Amino acid sequence: MRPEERPRDDLAPLLKALRLPTMAAHYREIATQAERAGWGFEQFLHHLVEMELLARKQRKHERLLKDSHLPSTKTLATLDLARMPAPVRRQLPALCEGGFVERAENVLAFGLPGRGKTHLVAAIGHELVMRGYKVLFLAAFQLVQHLLLAKRALGLEKELRRLDAFDAVILDDIGYIQQDREEMEVLFTFLSVRYERRSVLLTSNLVFSQWDRIFKDPMTTAAAIDRLVHHATILELTGESYRSDAAKKRLNDNYPKGDDNHPAAGNDNYPGGEPTSC
Repeated sequence: MRPEERPRDDLAPLLKALRLPTMAAHYREIATQAERAGWGFEQFLHHLVEMELLARKQRKHERLLKDSHLPSTKTLATLDLARMPAPVRRQLPALCEGGFVERAENVLAFGLPGRGKTHLVAAIGHELVMRGYKVLFLAAFQLVQHLLLAKRALGLEKELRRLDAFDAVILDDIGYIQQDREEMEVLFTFLSVRYERRSVLLTSNLVFSQWDRIFKDPMTTAAAIDRLVHHATILELTGESYRSDAAKKRLNDNYPKGDDNHPAAGNDNYPGGEPTSC
C-alpha cells in the first residue's frame, strides 16, 4: 500500500508509539483547523509540535511539584513582600531565577519564629520548580530521621545518592533537631556530600553562634558552618511575627474597638487592647 493510500487512523498509534500523546490526541482537530485557515504543512506541523512541547513541560512541572513536597500555599504570589526587609526584597528576584543552583550555592534564612522564613524559602522553591529544577522540601528533623534509618539499614550511601538527584534541598527549621550525636553525624555527612556540588536552602531561628546546640562538638559546628557559608546568600528576616499579627487581627475583627467582651478589656497584659505576644 502506498503511503498516500494508508488510512488516517494509523497515525494515532504511531504518534503514541513515539511518545507523542498530545499530538495523537489533537492532530485531527488541528488538521481541520489548518484546512479551514489554509495553513501549509510546515505551519500545521509546527503547531502540533508546539502543543506537544507545552504539554510535556506542564507534565514535567506537575511531576516536579509533586516530588518536591513543597507547601502548596507558600508561593511567591502569597508572600507578603511588604513585610520582607529591604535587603531580602532586593535579593529575591535573582534567587528565583535559579542562578545560585547552577553555581551549587546555598541560601540561609535566619530569623525568630513567625518571621516568614519557611514561606520565603518555599516560594523560592516553587519558582525553581517552574524553571525545571528538581527541589525537595522537608523539615530538618525529617531528613535526619530518614538518614538515620538508612544508616542503621546500611543504606546511607544509597539514600545520599537519592538526595543527590535533587538540584536543591530545602531544610526547614534546622534548629529543632534533637541534638543526638548520631543525628549530628548524619546531618554533617549530608552537608559535606552536597558541598560545592548541590544547593541547600535552610531556615533557622538560631544564629551561627548558637549552632553548637545542633552539632555539639565545636570542631564539627565550625566545619558545618564553613561549608554552608562558603558559597551562600544569607537572608536575615526581622520585624514582627506574622502569626502574632494574624492573631491580633482575628481578635480585633471579632471584637470591635470598645467592646467590653474583648479579652483585653481590663487586662494589663493586653496594652492598648492588643495582646503583646501570641
